[in-house]
Amino acid sequence: MGLEPVRWENGRLRILDQRHLPEREEWIEAATWEQVAEAIREMAVRGAPLIGVAAAYGLALARRSGADEQAARRGLAETRPTAANLSKALARVARADDPLAEAEALHEEERRACEAIGRHGASLVPEDAVVLTICSTGSLAAPGIGTALGVIRTAHREGKLKEAVLLETRPRLQGLRLNAWELLRDGVPFRVIPDGAAAWWMDRMGADLVITGADRIAANGDTANKIGTYALALAANEYGVTFAVAAPTSTIDRMTPTGDEIPIEERPPEEVTRVRGVAVAPEGCPVWNPAFDVTPAPFINRIVTEGGVHSPPYDFAKSLSPTWP
Repeated sequence: MGLEPVRWENGRLRILDQRHLPEREEWIEAATWEQVAEAIREMAVRGAPLIGVAAAYGLALARRSGADEQAARRGLAETRPTAANLSKALARVARADDPLAEAEALHEEERRACEAIGRHGASLVPEDAVVLTICSTGSLAAPGIGTALGVIRTAHREGKLKEAVLLETRPRLQGLRLNAWELLRDGVPFRVIPDGAAAWWMDRMGADLVITGADRIAANGDTANKIGTYALALAANEYGVTFAVAAPTSTIDRMTPTGDEIPIEERPPEEVTRVRGVAVAPEGCPVWNPAFDVTPAPFINRIVTEGGVHSPPYDFAKSLSPTWP
């Protein structure tokens, strides 16, 4: 793929500003942890695994500059509280004698994990398959080929993919803007549909697999992901379509028993009332804008990690022994 949206260069963290895609490619040159935190908070960099990587480099910047590391760790942790990778990456780098080397090692491990997720996940894809997905789960969300989009890329490489169907993913349109941008670059066949068309698509057009990413997976398999994922899982279960989640083990939070304990970030109402800065709602319109929802484990048929394909019932508190906390 060759797309590296987070790069350490010349003592700074270069971040591809996803807010401007697909119209133009702009880069942020972050020299302080505060700049990294702002990039994460404002979704210039996004996707749970990539957020963790960026935050790791941010904490390394704090150590190199002599900043208050505890303040930096708290400030970075508060940017996107739902993503499990964020707090884990910060804890790991905080313990390291050489935080930059640790951040670079973490970055490479996540890249390799995504390659393995792609291989394992492709085993769920039948021949001539139509695969639905939501949000952005490629190289703009995780190092390397990505998570759910990495599975789609691998299936395409193996000649099994007929078409990927991307939900537009309101309110920030990550599916339409980012997943589509990546697949166009790769030459992978796809089309975009409105979020509300997913069930009707399954009814009229059919699907062979629904696969999504994750921002946090509880010990029992309950999964927080981009808002709209729960509705997609309900539709998939209604139509007998396998619903799978693809994520590295760094996204699994063994200390969170169920989805009820996952903190759900709420975003500013302007993300709903405006589209790319243009007002589309009457002034003063009340808004509820949760960034994520939680899909209960009974609706998840498979969870794919770098360790393989997991089947229900899930008990990650006992079945995983990751090196991360």
